[in-house]
Amino acid sequence: MMFIRYAVYRFATMLLTLWVVSILVFAIINLPPGDYLSNQIAELRATGQAEGVAKAEFLRKEYALDRPIWEQYLIWVGFIPGPQGFSGLLQGNFGWSFEFDRPVAEIVGDALWLTVLVNLAAVLFVYAVALPLGVLAAAKSETWVDYTAGFVGYLGLATPNFLLALMLFYYGHKYFDLPIGGLMDPALEGEPMSWEKVKSILIHLIVPTFVIGTSGAAAMMQRLRANMLDELSKPYVETAIAKGMTPAKMLRKYPLRMAFNPFVADIGNLLPAMVSGSVLVSVVLGLQTIGPFLLTALKSQDQFLAGFVLMFVALLTLIGTMVSDMLLVLLDPRIRYGGRKA
Repeated sequence: MMFIRYAVYRFATMLLTLWVVSILVFAIINLPPGDYLSNQIAELRATGQAEGVAKAEFLRKEYALDRPIWEQYLIWVGFIPGPQGFSGLLQGNFGWSFEFDRPVAEIVGDALWLTVLVNLAAVLFVYAVALPLGVLAAAKSETWVDYTAGFVGYLGLATPNFLLALMLFYYGHKYFDLPIGGLMDPALEGEPMSWEKVKSILIHLIVPTFVIGTSGAAAMMQRLRANMLDELSKPYVETAIAKGMTPAKMLRKYPLRMAFNPFVADIGNLLPAMVSGSVLVSVVLGLQTIGPFLLTALKSQDQFLAGFVLMFVALLTLIGTMVSDMLLVLLDPRIRYGGRKA
């Protein structure tokens, strides 16, 4: 019962935080002077294109860009009616992309689930690699296993993702016949889901998963190793061994569990870090994720597209933080009882 109350409390705080983030996002994307349409109107007037000026001014009124900034925000979120009535983020209208001249929902439609798929695969890769290597490195400290894991970790941290992408781009295709670019065979795009399409997506995921997940796995492995070594030096470990507990059972039951707390707490930062960190990789590998759209939108002041992508990343952050909080409570009940009342 207490766990359910805590989950409801965390969900409510997540919604409140998301609201505050929406204010910050809208304020930040409006910080640069002018906007996309103002700049376009100035250029069109300078070249004498009256028809284009009329269309741009129509769009300014249609999307309430001629109103005060606070009113624009309330209409964007959907708190008050705009020229199109109640039609904001809350009502499922993500706005219009002036750069691509299409609705934002249409532009990011496929890119959203592909982004989630790529980054989810990268997160699974991070945990699948970092967990065994970090534990092994700590358990076999100052042996060839530890040195090898450390070398792999430093190599992963020191190699820029875009460089790794370029290397795999060439060698992966040449020696392993891995597909280049995209997340599926172009012939299957727009086709209904089938085993052939799933197989194509899984094969195309190999390179981006490895590239995006490598640095995260290396950092997490080093952190887990350090936490484990700290726990292994404590007296309760010697006591457990002195009482006849096997090293494998002792590791699993005590130090690993204690070292897991910061490991689990990283879930909240991992997803958004990978989304924002994979922008360059997506450009290099030609992935249809939201990263390249965010880059284009920020450069051209395409405020509705940029605002939606930033809100999506913020939502991922909050969901990841909530999941990590839930797991921490299950992992270590002292967090639930020792902290605030829930």
